[in-house]
Amino acid sequence: MSPAAIVAAAKAAGMDGIALTDHQSAKNTPAIVECARRAGLACLFGAEVQTAEEVHTLALFDSLETARELTDWIYAALPRRKNDPETFGEQPVVTWDEEIIEMEEKILAASCAHDIPTVADFVHRRGGLYIAAHVDRPNFSVFGSLGEIPEPFGGGHYFDAVELSRTADEATWRDKISNYAVIRSSDAHHLSDVSRVWTEADGAFTIAGLKDIFNRRATRLSPRLTRF
Repeated sequence: MSPAAIVAAAKAAGMDGIALTDHQSAKNTPAIVECARRAGLACLFGAEVQTAEEVHTLALFDSLETARELTDWIYAALPRRKNDPETFGEQPVVTWDEEIIEMEEKILAASCAHDIPTVADFVHRRGGLYIAAHVDRPNFSVFGSLGEIPEPFGGGHYFDAVELSRTADEATWRDKISNYAVIRSSDAHHLSDVSRVWTEADGAFTIAGLKDIFNRRATRLSPRLTRF
């Protein structure tokens, strides 16, 4: 999926904002930010961080520089192994007009050495949002890997919100995630998946705006997908 194609699909579907969260890296964020700017689409920056617990989590910022800092911090905590393209696919880094400028060799499919509390602290100290990804899935989720949503002993939360996948039944999960704001995301790995599900809210598509929306638990989820 090229950055321009992702943005075009989101615009065609009527989206007001998107976030690109590649696995363990924000290196393609500058490209999609430029495409979004040209199209008049709001865009947030970050990555899908696979923690030491093998849990997928979303780190979001509204600063490109902070997203780059996150990438460097994750890279330093990844295994010293190279990606196997035949197993995990190629990992290109591109410009907004689809020129490949780098072929990432680090194995981005692996967990980093940072655990959930450490990632949460990194994100929150830099003013970002930290979200538990696809909590309903049996693999790579807080419930699948840990059996529950971890919380600090002294109170509060590591996560600002939790995400349900495109097929999750919100009513089935309501009791387990009642202490959190909830979003639903496309988690698109193919262009045809972009904007098939979404989250609505009244407010700005910025980190500050989303913090306020999450604090008010004021999100509205699209219907889940029951057919593909």
